[in-house]
Amino acid sequence: MANLSPIDLPAVPGSTASAGAGRTAATPRRLRQILSLDDFEAAARRHLPAPIFAYVSGGCETDRSLRGNREAFGGHRWVTRVLTDTSRRSLATPLLGQVHAAPFGIAPMGISALSAYRGDLVQTRAAAAARIPAILSGTSLIAMEEVARANPQAWFQAYVPGETERILRLLDRVEAAGFKTLVVTVDTPVSGNRENNIRAGFSTPLRPSLRLAWEGITHPRWLVGTALRTLACHGMPHFENSQATRGAPILSSTVTRDFGARDHLGWEHLALIRRRWPGHLVVKGILAVQDALAARDAGADAIILSNHGGRQLDGAVSPLHMLPLVVQALGPDYPVMIDSGFRRGNDVLLALALGAKFVFVGRPFNYAGAVGGEAGVRHAIAILSAEILRNMALIGVQSPRDLGPGHLVRPPG
Repeated sequence: MANLSPIDLPAVPGSTASAGAGRTAATPRRLRQILSLDDFEAAARRHLPAPIFAYVSGGCETDRSLRGNREAFGGHRWVTRVLTDTSRRSLATPLLGQVHAAPFGIAPMGISALSAYRGDLVQTRAAAAARIPAILSGTSLIAMEEVARANPQAWFQAYVPGETERILRLLDRVEAAGFKTLVVTVDTPVSGNRENNIRAGFSTPLRPSLRLAWEGITHPRWLVGTALRTLACHGMPHFENSQATRGAPILSSTVTRDFGARDHLGWEHLALIRRRWPGHLVVKGILAVQDALAARDAGADAIILSNHGGRQLDGAVSPLHMLPLVVQALGPDYPVMIDSGFRRGNDVLLALALGAKFVFVGRPFNYAGAVGGEAGVRHAIAILSAEILRNMALIGVQSPRDLGPGHLVRPPG
């Protein structure tokens, strides 16, 4: 724990609080029946217009990667230890020079302000209150400067532009905004074939249609509380953070052009970013051991194993399956993080036991913001924290760092 700058850690739920799945007297009444992150998904399906829900929930093509991410967690079973004192267990987790209040954070999610009013601010404020990291997406609809003011500890995720000058200008803006950690996503040379979006009536740019209008009318809470409120208070949403200047409106036909081609980007561009960026550099979207080693050798301070939540290549391997191999190659001290498919405290603990230093969770926090705003995201964080804390006692460990492969076994067959 030497040389760390601890963040003020809030009290985390103990065994008594955990029995209530994160509920407290302060939990809004409408959220008290939400007992798991999956409950948020069911509630969001009812709350959101079908095209918006499809955008958040969907994968690509046949959804094999999306299903595979969840199926990967079924390959291990816990070996519990009993009669061990776990009364002082803590979720506090060191990462990149700070101590966070839990071993998980909020993954970057584009267009969050379309599913929840001021969605990116809702997520980052809840993360700040809980003392966990939140990563702002480069395809967000709220300016990075506003998010950084709301949460100076937030991270920024970039889809790197295709030209050197645009890369450097974007880095200048991110640094000026006050971000200290930059996450470069590297698994999007082109966009995946998300045909489920088209079938559901969602597109980028968003195209007005009778179907979209009907979906809004039949989901009045979203229409009034998110869509109309956004237009009245902030005008038409723009892609704010994909480049050094404000991007196109979400309805504009120039949206695709503004993002530009990225299929020619190479390791030399990451080396350029490393030379220019003064803060922590994290590379997200890695699956192969060779790429993990290359990212480390290029100067990345950490990596995030990810298959983009199953949204890019259909049939891509689950990051969880690659985790032990990558950790073995990079060594136990290098910060290997992971996302894609995490829904339960047990999922987080499994990744930590396999060598991950930290876990990022995406869609459930988007659903929580849509259903309950900032209170919803706080409730989701509390649920996940309570599950982890409870299961640490049942496994027999005091700290996430006490977990290891010896706590797991693969069932026969």
